[in-house]
Amino acid sequence: MARPQRIFVCQSCGAVAARWQGRCEACGEWNTIVEETSDNTGIGSGPQKAARGKGRQIELVAMSGESADPPRLESAIAELDRVLGGGLVPGSALLVGGDPGIGKSTLLLQAMSALSNRGHDVVYISGEEAIAQVRMRARRLGLAETDVQLGAETNLRDIISTLESGRPPDAVVIDSIQTMWTDALDSAPGTVAQVRASAQELVRFAKKNGTAVILVGHVTKEGQIAGPRVVEHMVDAVLYFEGERGHQFRILRAVKNRFGPANEIGVFEMGALGLTEVPNPSALFLGERDGGTSGSAVFAGIEGTRPVLVEIQALVAQSALGTPRRAVVGWDSGRLSMVLAVLEARCGLSLAGQDVYLNVAGGLRINEPAADLAVASALVSSITGNPLPAECVIFGEIALSGGVRPVSQMDARLKEAEKLGFSSAIVPAGAARPDAGGALKLTGIGDLASLLAHLATSDDKERASRDA
Repeated sequence: MARPQRIFVCQSCGAVAARWQGRCEACGEWNTIVEETSDNTGIGSGPQKAARGKGRQIELVAMSGESADPPRLESAIAELDRVLGGGLVPGSALLVGGDPGIGKSTLLLQAMSALSNRGHDVVYISGEEAIAQVRMRARRLGLAETDVQLGAETNLRDIISTLESGRPPDAVVIDSIQTMWTDALDSAPGTVAQVRASAQELVRFAKKNGTAVILVGHVTKEGQIAGPRVVEHMVDAVLYFEGERGHQFRILRAVKNRFGPANEIGVFEMGALGLTEVPNPSALFLGERDGGTSGSAVFAGIEGTRPVLVEIQALVAQSALGTPRRAVVGWDSGRLSMVLAVLEARCGLSLAGQDVYLNVAGGLRINEPAADLAVASALVSSITGNPLPAECVIFGEIALSGGVRPVSQMDARLKEAEKLGFSSAIVPAGAARPDAGGALKLTGIGDLASLLAHLATSDDKERASRDA
């Protein structure tokens, strides 16, 4: 009998090395390579089993045919169903990741209880907590009387045998995939081989039995789901929980979804009874805004298919350090450096000796370049000490030349601003059409020099009205 082959696998990216080394050559991470055993079945880099016989022919169909839309299991949690594209699809596999304590288990327990109340057969398998701990959380959330079936196990073979012993459930939660292990491998739970093999078995079970399987995944210090990225490719949807643990808002974002729009978000608020939905996040993010403070700008953004208004706060102060600080929360730090360089090179603002702090209020993370103009406006307001107009929204992309470029879905942004009572908007010059904006007064900005001139004019008018 052939001896098992020893391989060395990176626990961060899944790359296989011939020998141990301190740094992975594929992803550059240090001390992530662990020795594992290859079982010669395709796990790791062992030789593949020889193919036997001839493969069967598969049926090919024309692209022009029609297929029925997949049915959905609606959880009655509107924000969760929105992110999923209308609800859980039977036979699909989902991966949910987020920081420890962010609310993953709480939300999934609420979702499974809601599905159970609608007559669906659901199972919650916990590999990290005992059944008594799960019941304690359910009592705290007021969900103790639901018919969710609980299990505490990490042996994947036992879990799948239990699920297949009777009628397959409609939905199953595995919390978490890093704790699962299969006895077909000698590796420890949480290693690349175990995570990959366990996820593959659970996806196969979902497709075979028509059960919606939800996998909970740990995240690394960079915020990415731990384990090999191949797991994200195997599942049908990948959801990330975002937000600061000390903040009450939570953002559930779909970064991949085969049955709905990607990058869609759902907004929740953490309270004593768990996570509650926020149907109008714009009003909540702007609820405590102080319009008379300098360095504050309202950005009209798009998250998935939903327009969201959020406050961007900037503070520019004299630095006492040799190298000024650049602190960013909720936005790309590289994008901030670019905006600062354009302001200094194209507008003559001296920021070399200034500390710059930027924050997106509410715990939301913005990824689109349309926030450039709002960030620049907040920075200019902080430098001059003059607040921006209180009922004005701002959006636009800044080029390295200092020009302001149009952005997509402008009408949706303006409608959301008008619905919340805003009266004016600063937009790219090419987008300021006479028929756009409705009741909003639009100001077209062609470049950053025009922005500075417009803000200076607005300050003069405001001072004149106060003096009068």
